[in-house]
Amino acid sequence: MSTDADADADAETPTITVYSDYVCPFCYLGRESLRQYQQTREDELKIDWHPFDLRGQQRRPDGTIDHSVDDGKDEEYFEQAKENVRRLQEEYDVEMTLEVATDVDSLPAQIASYYVKEHYPYETWLDFDGAVFEALWTEGRDIGDTEVLVELAAEAGVDGDEVRSALDDEELGEAVRERFTAAQRHGVTGVPTFAYEGYAARGAVPPEHLERLVESV
Repeated sequence: MSTDADADADAETPTITVYSDYVCPFCYLGRESLRQYQQTREDELKIDWHPFDLRGQQRRPDGTIDHSVDDGKDEEYFEQAKENVRRLQEEYDVEMTLEVATDVDSLPAQIASYYVKEHYPYETWLDFDGAVFEALWTEGRDIGDTEVLVELAAEAGVDGDEVRSALDDEELGEAVRERFTAAQRHGVTGVPTFAYEGYAARGAVPPEHLERLVESV
């Protein structure tokens, strides 16, 4: 149970806002860059995660994806993306099983993550968030699958039945979709986007870039 003292401590802890989508390989790589920067700091730097939907243009009103909708990403785009992923893997010393995840729908994972963020302590959410990224990018698991998310949640200390209920909660799903819209209103057009004190950096930028973003303010 949190206390007023805990709340005061949280209020004093510097926080970087991160907009991301679990199916974005650069979001995974960007979070590794952020982790490396965090390790260089004496003081904690917390993450305020905001979901973003890379498949928004293809999403039907019922939340499913219509793959027939042209999102402007052709074979050349994905080849370039894979090349960039391989370059950043080497730069950040990250192992990945996948380079792109075009067949995976991240909406269930984002709903589950949003639920955990709203109802559990920060460290629990952070563990779950990291587990979702790892499950997709290093293990090649389908993070759109309910049972995969339930398993990852349980490992992070979250009741699996709560996750199942969250994924069936239409109001919660709508709340997450509203966060997608809010991100666009704030000028976020791509992910990852890191924001701090009115300044922002987009992309899987290196740790020293994040250091300048945070410590030059």
